Amino acid sequence: MYQEISQLLMYGDIDENEILYQMGQLFARFEKGGYEKMELVRDINTQVKRILKVATDYGFDDNLWHNYLTFYLMMNENPFSMTCEKVGAGKGSVNALVEKDFALFKKLFDYDFSRIEEALEISCFTSISNYKAIVKKDLMYNKNVSEKVRALSKKLEETKNEKEFFQVVTDFYKDYGVGMFGMNKAFRIEEKTEGGICFKAINNMDSVMLDDLIGYEIQKKKLVDNTQAFVDGKKANNVLLFGDSGTGKSTSIKAIVNQYYDDGLRMIEIYKHQFKYLSAVISEIKNRNYKFIIYMDDLSFEEFEIEYKYLKAVIEGGVETRPDNILIYATSNRRHLIKETWNDRNDVNTAIDRHHSDTVEEKLSLVNRFGVTISFSKPSQKEFFEIVIGLARREGITMSDEELKAEANKWELAHGGLSGRTAAQFINYLLGQA
Repeated sequence: MYQEISQLLMYGDIDENEILYQMGQLFARFEKGGYEKMELVRDINTQVKRILKVATDYGFDDNLWHNYLTFYLMMNENPFSMTCEKVGAGKGSVNALVEKDFALFKKLFDYDFSRIEEALEISCFTSISNYKAIVKKDLMYNKNVSEKVRALSKKLEETKNEKEFFQVVTDFYKDYGVGMFGMNKAFRIEEKTEGGICFKAINNMDSVMLDDLIGYEIQKKKLVDNTQAFVDGKKANNVLLFGDSGTGKSTSIKAIVNQYYDDGLRMIEIYKHQFKYLSAVISEIKNRNYKFIIYMDDLSFEEFEIEYKYLKAVIEGGVETRPDNILIYATSNRRHLIKETWNDRNDVNTAIDRHHSDTVEEKLSLVNRFGVTISFSKPSQKEFFEIVIGLARREGITMSDEELKAEANKWELAHGGLSGRTAAQFINYLLGQA
């Protein structure tokens, strides 16, 4: 095995802590001889345990060795895989080099572990080659990744040679992409201790769809029309969803990402204190073959906060134009985002000879840079009851409409008033009492 791993070229830049690298080192010790048996068994068990941990995290099943190798290929961002993500395999000279790598991976897929198991009197490789997971798939956070890995692994098992192996992997890159952006829907950014940022996948994103949001049909249509144009490669606008709390602004954006994920839409959530990294985020994603929504939830600024200046420059106004594969979607309870004082309305302060109308104009200019603004207002009582009844029927609650209205009315009076969120909380309460 260590010979195959050491000959990898495009996929050979392997971190020393990677399972594949460690497995190569262990098999090198076995092939060369002179090893201490129990020490080698212990080290092999350590790596098998790591494979089991990856399998548990992602819900792998059947042949965990194949699943691991497939996962490695899916996550390996190199010049070849990144090119395939954008334009497919093509007919470049690099294909011949990569086919050699895939011939080696084909050998790793078909590797016969029986010799080492007999010599060391172990059976761990046989066990992970016929593994039956006990994890409930509907409870997994990484279900989306798991399904892709297991499906691709099955296809690779059926390939007869490196050319078929090459075709299956490159087709996957073209259809789904490579690395974490190919496997996941949503991400947040984290600051590194040594400086800069890194992306972290959000594995437990709400699976809500637009149809789950009852009412607000005009608002949903505006959001869908803009997003559809975006994923189709047409011109589209940044979007601001503003209005009352609990009316479905954030839910609508999550639903949009779920709806258009298969069309290459991804979401990056960024918080106000991270706006200084906006340019760095954009530079990381502008050349990827995905459409990205940079999502800002509950966006608002106090007088003393200047982070909005970073946002203004990124949306429009900076020297570098915003890439075509990036839009900004924000939600806010404020129509104008930045707190405005009564002093801002007095045009001139004679003490400092300052025109406050200039201040007002600067603050309002941020809102004007969102091409689409969508208002979400609190529902009327009639609309609130329609939401309650619709959610109840969807959940199989059999109370009559009149009973639901009466109980929902009591609930909203004590729990935050009329809103879609209050309706959903009321239904959760009923389900909990059932």
